Amino acid sequence: MAMLLGVRPNLDQLAQLPDFWIKVGFVACICLAAWQASSRLCLPGAATRALPLLVAMPLLLMWTLGAIVMQEAPPGQRAELFWGATWRSCPLLIAMLSLPILAAVLRCMRELAPTRLRLAGAAAGFAAGGGAALVYCLHCPELAASFVGFWYVLGMLVPTAIGAAIGPKVLAW
Repeated sequence: MAMLLGVRPNLDQLAQLPDFWIKVGFVACICLAAWQASSRLCLPGAATRALPLLVAMPLLLMWTLGAIVMQEAPPGQRAELFWGATWRSCPLLIAMLSLPILAAVLRCMRELAPTRLRLAGAAAGFAAGGGAALVYCLHCPELAASFVGFWYVLGMLVPTAIGAAIGPKVLAW
């Protein structure tokens, strides 16, 4: 990411803003939840009942924050808070950055014993998307919760779908 896109030159200034840390915290929580889901889905018989809630919690919190921010914003600023300036490139860049991570995660998962192959592939994709989004935070100028909660998640869903599609073939043992 640093070689292809570069790190924000004003990252030190952005790091002083609470919104920056909300964005980083959100994608870090997504990463942790997705990695936990991926790990559990690689172990036959592991408890997985709490995984949907674990993955959903950061999403629901960010979407709630985004809705509050949008509601409190003047009507003329709402579109800017949602669309930002990078909505066209953000999901694509996150998806592209996730592909090498997805390949590595699937390779590691293949060495274990996943039994729910489509779900394990989706979890691997979501973990890869979360990791890519975490790295992408160092480049992206957008800070609005509504932007991050939609466009970042859209970028994370691309490798999730890819993982679900190829999981049964790649993870079969």
